[in-house]
Amino acid sequence: MKKLLAFSLFILLLAACSPQAAPPPVVATEAPLATDVPPTEVPPTEAPTAEPPAGDLTLTSERFTEGQPIPEKYTCDDQNVSPALAWTRPPRGTETLALIMDDPDAPVGTWVHWVLYNIPADVTSLPDVLPGQGGIAYVGNHGINTAGNTYYEGPCPPSGTHRYFFKFYALDTALDFASSPDAAELTAAMQGHILAETQLMGTYAR
Repeated sequence: MKKLLAFSLFILLLAACSPQAAPPPVVATEAPLATDVPPTEVPPTEAPTAEPPAGDLTLTSERFTEGQPIPEKYTCDDQNVSPALAWTRPPRGTETLALIMDDPDAPVGTWVHWVLYNIPADVTSLPDVLPGQGGIAYVGNHGINTAGNTYYEGPCPPSGTHRYFFKFYALDTALDFASSPDAAELTAAMQGHILAETQLMGTYAR
């Protein structure tokens, strides 16, 4: 019995002194790095294309510049054709264009040489045209000049230097007349409809 007890005690002491298996080491796991995913690119919203604003309405001619002599070709001393004209884009809302050419230096008072109206807004120039042959009336309607004619009649001063004003108008409407208007009737009908106006002045001397 003593031997059995001593043997059991020996076994317990041996077990206590024996190295115990260490628990498996705890390995620290790093959190997965976030993948650098580029943000979804959203295309910028394009603003609606607006019509570029019109600049100041300007009338020019290839034949003469502001305040300079009108070539003889465009007068009663030669071919008496209307000079080529061109203009910048009229303001938004323009429906038609109108033109009155007059001479304020005439002895009898202002003499109107040319009346043209209902020129379509998309027309941007007029060429040299012979009078009395339909001519540029295809882009509008001719009114009556002081001589009673419905076409261009060029400078024809009795003497001295005269000024000739090409007055140009952008209108918000087309104009309707029972018969061809003169400059005064056209001017009256344009009131309240003028969006922009400009002029070009040339001279002629005899």
